[in-house]
Amino acid sequence: MPDDETQTPTLNREAIARTPHDTRAQQLPGAAEGPSPWLLRLIAVGLVLAALNLRPAITSLGALLEEVREGLHMSGSVAGVLTSVPPLCFAVFGVMAPRLARRFGAGTVVCAGMAAIAVGLIVRPYIGSTAGFLAASALALMGIAVSNILMPVIVKRWFPDRVGTMTGLYSMALALGTALAAALTVPVTGALGGNWQTGLVVWAVLAAVAVLPWIFLVRDRTPAPGQPAPAAANASEAPPLKIARSRTAWGLACFFGLQATAAYITMGWMPQIFRDAGVSAGTAGLLLAVTMAMGVPLAFVIPRVASRLKNQGPIVVVLGLCGLIGYSGLYLAPAAGAWAWAVLLGVANCAFPLALTMIGMRARSGAGVVRLSAFAQSTGYLLSIPGPLLVGVLYQHSGGWGLPIALMAGLMIPQMVAGILAGRDRTIEDEC
Repeated sequence: MPDDETQTPTLNREAIARTPHDTRAQQLPGAAEGPSPWLLRLIAVGLVLAALNLRPAITSLGALLEEVREGLHMSGSVAGVLTSVPPLCFAVFGVMAPRLARRFGAGTVVCAGMAAIAVGLIVRPYIGSTAGFLAASALALMGIAVSNILMPVIVKRWFPDRVGTMTGLYSMALALGTALAAALTVPVTGALGGNWQTGLVVWAVLAAVAVLPWIFLVRDRTPAPGQPAPAAANASEAPPLKIARSRTAWGLACFFGLQATAAYITMGWMPQIFRDAGVSAGTAGLLLAVTMAMGVPLAFVIPRVASRLKNQGPIVVVLGLCGLIGYSGLYLAPAAGAWAWAVLLGVANCAFPLALTMIGMRARSGAGVVRLSAFAQSTGYLLSIPGPLLVGVLYQHSGGWGLPIALMAGLMIPQMVAGILAGRDRTIEDEC
């Protein structure tokens, strides 16, 4: 992805050149001044707190999956359904986010999303049935889905000259929240009496705190920097792209879906793999935390490296090979080399920031990026739904982890193929 800080002024000049001569006159006087510094600081705090809450609902459950299964009398297949709920919710509810943001405002939707996460996390441990647990989880994941989609929108709206920096900031916060939930859930559960319900519900506190800064933005109508007037936006709107005709778009969708499959299998099942190999519950949670924590530094490094390459295929291959080695280690010596496999799988899971970077590089216009992002993410999350479910079914019927791990390793091959296709130096406008 070209550096956002250098691209934004150029895009603004081009937009002005393409709009009618009275566009500048239509802009509000306040638009040039932009929001106050305190408001930008509040939004930055809100972004960080929101990002911290985008994964704990998933990784905290992975750390206590065995206890939840026993407490709710779940079979392995039902647990597989549970680990498939996140991508399903992301695919279904994420599509709604842009429309909701246009109607109510992005800040309002994120505020509601954080509230939904808090309520879902409070309710699900105590609802007393598998169906209720799934429904409450879906409520929390709905909040995650809409917030996840709107993070880049808010960054682009309020920080147009610092998109790269702010994206890196919330990406690191997301990875940090993921790792903290994986590492702390088991010890916190033990410290609070060993009850798995208490261990899960504590993460609702973080979500409740994240609601606070967004409350101040619900009614905010301060013009954002560089926000065009509606007439200007309509005048410069490009005709819709027939994106389904683009091989690059399909390659990105498949790459996004396969990396999401690997990520949700890892978050949902990896602690259980280690525990079945004889690793303690606390150590298994730490191993998942290590895997997730790899995304903290690499969320900055990989996008910057990828944006300087015309073809991102080599990075795709390196990440895929790390995944293959990590899964091979899980199969051959899950306990003996546990820390090495956790690190390698953490590197492989950094295909997520690479996918986001390629989305930005595979379209020439802002409108093209929006359409490509919606297509790749919604289609990709739909493709990722069967993976965690199939792992649960294979685990239950085979009685071990050999077949599930073989499936995980096998999916790395098409992921690399799709990533190489998506990483070629071309744009969807050339193919639609």
